[in-house]
This record gives sequence, C-alpha cells and structure tokens, in this order.
Amino acid sequence: MAQINNIKPLTFTVRRRTPELIVPAKPTPQELKPLSDLDESQVSRVQVSSIYFYRGDQKMRNKNPASVIREALSKLLVFYYPFAGRLKEGPKGKLMVDCSGQGVMFIEAEADVTLDQFGYPLLPPFPCLDELLYDVPGSSSILDSPLLLMQVTRLLNGDFVFAQRLNHTMGDAKGITQFNLALGEIARGASTPSILPVWQRDFLCTRDPPRITCTHHAFDEVVGAGENFIPQKDMAYRTFFFGPNEMSNIRKLVPSHLKNCSTFDVLTAYLWHCRTIALQPDPKDNMRIIFPVDARSKLKSFIPVGYYGNVVGIAAATSTAEELTNKPLSHALELVMKAKFDVTEEYMRSQTDFMVIKDRPQFTIVGGFIVTDLTRAEMNIVDLGWGKPAYGGPVAGAMYFTSGYLPFVNNKGESGTAVAICLPIAAMEKFVEEMNSILAQDNNNQDYNLPVLSIL
Repeated sequence: MAQINNIKPLTFTVRRRTPELIVPAKPTPQELKPLSDLDESQVSRVQVSSIYFYRGDQKMRNKNPASVIREALSKLLVFYYPFAGRLKEGPKGKLMVDCSGQGVMFIEAEADVTLDQFGYPLLPPFPCLDELLYDVPGSSSILDSPLLLMQVTRLLNGDFVFAQRLNHTMGDAKGITQFNLALGEIARGASTPSILPVWQRDFLCTRDPPRITCTHHAFDEVVGAGENFIPQKDMAYRTFFFGPNEMSNIRKLVPSHLKNCSTFDVLTAYLWHCRTIALQPDPKDNMRIIFPVDARSKLKSFIPVGYYGNVVGIAAATSTAEELTNKPLSHALELVMKAKFDVTEEYMRSQTDFMVIKDRPQFTIVGGFIVTDLTRAEMNIVDLGWGKPAYGGPVAGAMYFTSGYLPFVNNKGESGTAVAICLPIAAMEKFVEEMNSILAQDNNNQDYNLPVLSIL
C-alpha cells in the first residue's frame, strides 16, 4: 500500500459575509413531521460535515457560485421543505420536524488562496477547516437550530469550496447525497429534481410490541473501564492507498471458499487484523469491528426511491484479540462477511426496536474499530455547474476508533481506496510493519512481491 502524505501546512485569510437564512422560494406546508425511530437514535443525534472543492470553469467565469447555489437552494427547499424547519422534542423524547420554513443557514465567503495550494493529494484533514465551514454561534444544537448550514467560499482563479453541516437525524450519506445531487440539477437549470424526495418516516418505526430478535454487538454492554485517553500529541495520522496491485496481493491470502468476498470485506478484515496486532491488547480482550450498511437493498419491499432518511444497519462482529492475532486473515474475513450478511430486513426491524427498548444507546467503543465505507456514496460526483469536484467527501478522515474509506485516484491514474488511520505513534509503526509483513508472507509456496511503501 502506498502511504499518502496529506499533512498540508497552509494558512490563508477568509472573509465572510453575514450568515443568512435561505427560505423556500414558494410557500410550503406548515406541519409537524415525526422522524423514524431509526433517525432519532443517539448515533444519529450529531452534526456531520462534508466538503467539496471545485475548479474554476471558463464557461462559468461570469457566475458567482455563491449566488448560483443560493438561488438553487431556495428552489430546492420547495421540494425538501422539512430541511427549512427546526427539530423539536415531543413526549418521551420523540423527535419531530416543525416545518416552519425558517430556512437553511447560508454563508458566502472568499479566500486568498487557490485550490492548487491545498496540495496533493486533496484529502482530509484540510487546513483552516473552521474558516471554510464556519460554526455560526447558536447554530449547532440538535434541537431548535438550522438543520443545514452551508458555506460557499470563492477562491482565487475561479475555484471555490462548498461545505455543509447536516443534522444527521435528517438523513444518512445516501440521503444527503440525494439532496446535493438534486441541488446540482437545479443549479444547472432543472425545474424539479429527477428523484423526488419521499418522507414517510413511519417505514422505520418500531413494531407493536417492539421486540429484539437479533444480536447487535455494536451496542454490547461492557463491564469495566473504557479506553484510556491518549493525548493528540501522542497520536499519528496517516492515509494509505490500496489500489489494484495492493488488493490483488491481499486477495492472494484469501482461501478459495471465501473468494466471493468484496473489496470492502477483505480490506476491512485486513485492517482489523493488523490494527489489533499493532495495539497489542490483552489476548483475552474482546475486539469488535463495527460498520454501517446501507440497508435499502434489503428493504425494497417498503423503502421507495427518493426516501432520504436514515436506512443504515449497524453491522458488528467480535473476536478475542488472541484469535485475531494468531489466526489467519480468513478468521477476520469470515466474521466481517457474516456481519454484513446478517443485516436483513428482520435485523433492521430488530435494530429499530432495540433502539427504543434500550433507550437509544451509543456504540460500544471499548475494543472497537468503526469503519465507514464512502467509496460508493457518490459524494465525489456532485456537479453544481462546475463539473465534478476535485474532492467531495467528509471533512475528517479518522479518529482513534474510526476510519473512513474514500474513492481515490493516485498520481499513476489508478483507482482505489484511500483509508485514513489514527493510532498511537508506537502502534502506527507496528501497524505499518504488520501490513507489510502479511503481504510478504509465503502462501501456497508462492512468494508475493511486497508493495513499496512510498509517499505519493
């Protein structure tokens, strides 16, 4: 795997206009819309941010991207009018959207920097992020605050940055991408989105009576102390690229009966295995892998096209550190594949009921490794009139317990997956060493060429 050096020392000045509220271009229904029980889990009661970098386009040289997006947003809110409302809490903590038409928070800004100055590769973490997505005072609460905040920052040479922050209860990655693709369609001249939004959050509410019929390891109750706090100065942050050659070499370690595994399956198993070895936990410690699964394909019987709420199954698997460390890669791979396979319609029903019965628990992070696969989320194809972004995706790449998978094309033109990893410094060195040693193993009397660890 190639290591990507994406630490970019860069400073620049951003000048912002006064934040404003963008309201729907036409009158919209004034009503209360309850969220689904899946929407209002603690996992979703957070703000999530994404960012899109666009290069200037000669044919758009007379267009102000902030003006184009502002106008398109107002028109789009006629269709997605709940986003212009505010979240309220009803009896027993039930969340609902007050479709008041108060508007989405919008900021126009400009900065004295070009897109090229952000360097290569264009991946998180991004410099001066707080300037590119300004946290307007009083706007970040889950309740009674704008459900969307957007900032359009014009750069030099016609480049610009479109950044947004979303109240996660309103939708998942697929849902917000649906919104952004529609925003692009309106910005490019369409009068209506090609996919009309569907609310109908009652699709994912609890059964009567609610009942837990599946095991949900992501929320296991663990007795004992949590993970020790590790100061930021003792952490290392690196991003690795897994292209065709790297994945081919890893797949050579997969036994024949598991050859139908996906790239996500084998990469996740590989990272979980290597990370566990690097952290050197007690052999008897339970380690867990947790990852969201877009369950729309599992729920076609009642999830219509256009539904933009949260439809995420939380898959999880556990293993002792001793097993993950000493057994071959196939052990972790089988666990990952089974966890993903287990996300069925019944699993989703059980998970929804579980959230209510257990009073909306958080993930269990003790011994946990949470990975989010955004390689197919289509965030990198959002066209606002200036073509596809040079980067479109989350603003952050990884924290100690989490990693994100992003689509990436390296400087050789190879398409693959960029994976951000954050670990204690000593563990990071061990992690890299272990990844390389696995790929260098002799398997079935065949030697494998070790990919050169290099800076792109």
